[in-house]
Amino acid sequence: MRVDIPEGKDPIGYVWGEMVPGIGIAASNFSLAVYAHTTLGLREFEAARLRIAQINGCVFCLDWRTERDGVKVEEGFDAAVADWRDTSVLDGRARLAAEYAERYALDHHNLDEDFWSRMTAHYSQAEIVELSMCLGSWLAFGRLNHVLGLDAVCVLPGHAAPSAPGARPGA
Repeated sequence: MRVDIPEGKDPIGYVWGEMVPGIGIAASNFSLAVYAHTTLGLREFEAARLRIAQINGCVFCLDWRTERDGVKVEEGFDAAVADWRDTSVLDGRARLAAEYAERYALDHHNLDEDFWSRMTAHYSQAEIVELSMCLGSWLAFGRLNHVLGLDAVCVLPGHAAPSAPGARPGA
């Protein structure tokens, strides 16, 4: 990890809640709001979220699957998202969500009229704004977790934490 965590403190809770409370708590609330208040369908939501996770390299985000009413995307969905250009697994909305996520993160200056024409054919303006806010949250906070090494200690139950440069043993 790139930041020191006091003995006995949960790294995520400490960094996001205690270390910079004026910013961290607000950021945490925004991150949670993306999941709690989205109106986007699960497949397009996860396609966009997973594509950002793949770009960020956040171990926790890559391992996470959003669940709604006991439903998650199918096994292998992450591979389909990585192959969004060629896969037959994604429908038009999910494919566009993955494309938008990639372009938002890596090439936002080149979101051209052809792209926007395709987006507005599949998404309402409110959905585009919502998806854009979700992308911003995931890009910023997944990248923050990865850059600071928090993703190396923030793992899903039952999954081993990967070793990361600078990670403390047992952290």
